[in-house]
Amino acid sequence: MSTVPYGPDDPGSTAKRMQPEPFSPRAWPLSMRRGSAGLLLALLLGAASALPKAARADENGRMAHSPPAPGPESKSDWQFSVSPYLWMAGVQGTVRQFGSAPATLDSDFGQIFNELDYAFMGILEGRRGRYSVFADIAYTKTSVKDPTPKGILAEKIGVVSQSFSGLLGGGYAVHSTDRAHLDLIAGLRIWSVSTKLSFHEGILDHVKQRDSATWVDMVAGFRGTYSLTDRVYLTGWGNIGAGQADLDWDVVAGVGYKLNANLSAVAAYRIQGVDYRKNGFEYDVIQKGPIMGITYRF
Repeated sequence: MSTVPYGPDDPGSTAKRMQPEPFSPRAWPLSMRRGSAGLLLALLLGAASALPKAARADENGRMAHSPPAPGPESKSDWQFSVSPYLWMAGVQGTVRQFGSAPATLDSDFGQIFNELDYAFMGILEGRRGRYSVFADIAYTKTSVKDPTPKGILAEKIGVVSQSFSGLLGGGYAVHSTDRAHLDLIAGLRIWSVSTKLSFHEGILDHVKQRDSATWVDMVAGFRGTYSLTDRVYLTGWGNIGAGQADLDWDVVAGVGYKLNANLSAVAAYRIQGVDYRKNGFEYDVIQKGPIMGITYRF
């Protein structure tokens, strides 16, 4: 118990009044204090035992209110995607067979549907954490007629060109967030091409020749994506190299739209070039044009 003055009404008075102590455990009965101490100890022990479980839940990303995983590198399971595309590729360049005059290929976008017989490309990818493996294949077949430079041996040369390229490679993610992803990549690209030349009019009228070649190049580069919104993203890649060819390169830039969690539609533009010359066979060609397709992730 304590005493306090009555206050300003009687500042000089020495009278005291009784006042209860402030709220304090010391004012509690002894049995109540012992019970409260036991309850507090039980609460502390329960909280301490729950901490390891919360930590484990956070490490596994299973907490109900934990943020989403920052990127593919935090996931331990394999993720796959398959992307078939239609490539409306025009062809520009020079082809030559042993002992024949060079023929020029020149198909711009306006001539694609007249001269492009068939074109297809597709990508298969597997990713685990920061590492990925992929296969990129492309096939084109074009048929063009080209005037000869001098018109003596023939007035025109018909060219049927078929090309297959397949890139087998691997990648490592050097940057990965919810919005952006960048891989460094390297791999081997195998080429298999054939050209059929048919001469029209002139000395070589009705003469036809066919030749083919297969070779392998090593390439390196990058590929990445950048999300503009929850559904719209930019995508692309670029790589360059050489080997049996003097030069081998490929560039793609496009935009994708996520239709749902697994399926996206993609529109892009691709330019691919190669310069191969050996044993009288020459294939110095650039293929370019828009691509349209889908990407399915599972």
